[in-house]
Amino acid sequence: MKKLQLLGDITPAQFLRDYWHKKPLLIRGAIPGFKPLLAFEKLAELARLNHVESRLVTQRDGQWNMDHGPLTELPPRTEPNWTMLVQGVNLHDERADALLREFRFVPDARLDDLMVSFATDGAGVGPHYDSYDVFLLQAHGKRRWKIGSQQDLTLVDGLPLKILANFEPEEEFVLEPGDMLYLPPHYAHDGIAEGECMTYSIGFRSPSFQELGESFLQFMADSIDLPGRYADPELTLSKNPAEIPKDMLSTVIEELNKVRWDEEDVTVFLGEHLSEPKHNVFFTPVENPLTMGRFMEKAARKGLKLSSKTLMLYRGKHVFINGESFAVGRADKAVLDVLANERRLDGALLDKATDDVLEALFTWYQDGWLELG
Repeated sequence: MKKLQLLGDITPAQFLRDYWHKKPLLIRGAIPGFKPLLAFEKLAELARLNHVESRLVTQRDGQWNMDHGPLTELPPRTEPNWTMLVQGVNLHDERADALLREFRFVPDARLDDLMVSFATDGAGVGPHYDSYDVFLLQAHGKRRWKIGSQQDLTLVDGLPLKILANFEPEEEFVLEPGDMLYLPPHYAHDGIAEGECMTYSIGFRSPSFQELGESFLQFMADSIDLPGRYADPELTLSKNPAEIPKDMLSTVIEELNKVRWDEEDVTVFLGEHLSEPKHNVFFTPVENPLTMGRFMEKAARKGLKLSSKTLMLYRGKHVFINGESFAVGRADKAVLDVLANERRLDGALLDKATDDVLEALFTWYQDGWLELG
């Protein structure tokens, strides 16, 4: 896919300065002449798979209903007021992955996935807000968006969807194929299909600090080293046997206060946490892998590229790939940084890699993490 303009007449730097996390942006003709990358039949096929996250939202007689996939049956396309949502389409289609990568003016550590919403006439998922930034790209048909900056985010009780109770739109737009709307987190919006339509949502990761804190403490459990065992040779007679002794509490506090972490600990945790594939992502090992020698010959000619499912990040001397981490020297890091940033590696650069990196690349090829060509 050729490099797209995407943001109209402003640069990515201007967008990040003036709009990102701040206010909406409507971009007419963000991708002129854009057409859906996947036909409805292909989307429906993905929605039937166990390892693909999908939902069916229907609204009949004022009642909302939501079914989680796999979606073995769908209403007729001629029936109004139903929506099929398919998450992570970029994991299953190279063109969708290429489109997602066009948004890498935001770091990979924040980029999440491409979701496709297919809706029949009059369908939507109700007025709602997202906890993350989102680009809404119209792929087929028309969708009318109403948006508002309201502070009242109260939800309607008892519904299977998170629908705002007091939606107050301030602006209204009809998006046609190639148009795109950016919304910052917590910006209220409601999209209604005008006829059959498809919308592509490019979403971004926004983990809660609670989630990060819990995961970090689990991560640190493997590296905590507190030798010794509790003892109380100076124990004195207690009047209240059920009361925890003050000296015991003080001793344990003193020992636990020895648990420390530094920037490197947090770096390794964050890299492993953010590059860990989602629970429904599976890699297929190469069925008849080449030998190391043949692999290197072909890699030198064709180059290498990361699988669309692979997440690769780095910071300082640390490289992270699919939840694993390792430290590398300066020469190897220069090669691996190119692979992480470009998501591909020219064969000529392999001459600069050490045997350790070449062995790692061969293992990743065998595991399906990267591919030839």
